[in-house]
Amino acid sequence: MVGFCEARRRGGAWLVRIDDADRQRCRQTHADSILRTLETHGLWWDEAVLFQSRRDEIYRVALERLAAGSRVFPCTCPRRELAGSGPIYSGRCRARYPRPPAGEHALRLRVGDAVIGFDDRLQGRIEQDLGSAVGDFVVRRRDGLPAYHLATVIDDAEQRVTEVLRGVDLLDSTPRQILLQQCLGLPRPDYCHIPVLTDRGGIKLSKQAGARPVDADAPSENLWTVLALLGFVPEPALIGAKPAEILDWAVAHWDIRRLPPGRRIDVGGLAV
Repeated sequence: MVGFCEARRRGGAWLVRIDDADRQRCRQTHADSILRTLETHGLWWDEAVLFQSRRDEIYRVALERLAAGSRVFPCTCPRRELAGSGPIYSGRCRARYPRPPAGEHALRLRVGDAVIGFDDRLQGRIEQDLGSAVGDFVVRRRDGLPAYHLATVIDDAEQRVTEVLRGVDLLDSTPRQILLQQCLGLPRPDYCHIPVLTDRGGIKLSKQAGARPVDADAPSENLWTVLALLGFVPEPALIGAKPAEILDWAVAHWDIRRLPPGRRIDVGGLAV
């Protein structure tokens, strides 16, 4: 909803992308459910929905460009070994293979001494030394599928995205994506990372954390609840109004600077 209100208030386009590059985990039924939920809540997108699962060739070409510039290298480190080495990649495979190995392998981007900084609209100045923070990171998985960072950067550029608005839990991912943009000669959008909804323990509300799914039969109540959590309480006259009316009110009163400060919004015992 935050992205929808921000785009509408500023006269921009609101885009919907289905991150379904992982065929094993994602099903068309999941995408259909997401789109139906958005429609039910009056959150209509402005351009055709982009499905990452249909863009393999575009991602492959980007990887070839990175390989031609010697920016990537093959990595055969097993997952169990990486799990025991901490969050920063050791660089074990960086000079291990003079040519790509025959078996399954991931591709990692050479980070080098890159220090990436950007100004976030809500979080302020962010800087990250990629070498000490994450190390060389995966841009193609062992199974040949594009990694999240690569697919996101390519899609942002193709969809002419000028502002990325997402949860603050993804803030640490942004420097990696900016480095990829630099490597591929792609434009850098502006970034705005907003607080995430959490339970009393500070855990982000999600399916993995046991949060209840959205009740598609109560769209007006859902919109009202989320707006209240964000600090925008609709007028009493809108109680029971249709989703479109509530959204019209939200857009008319929207100011992203009014979001609660900090990086999380504790929903406490509120039913969301």
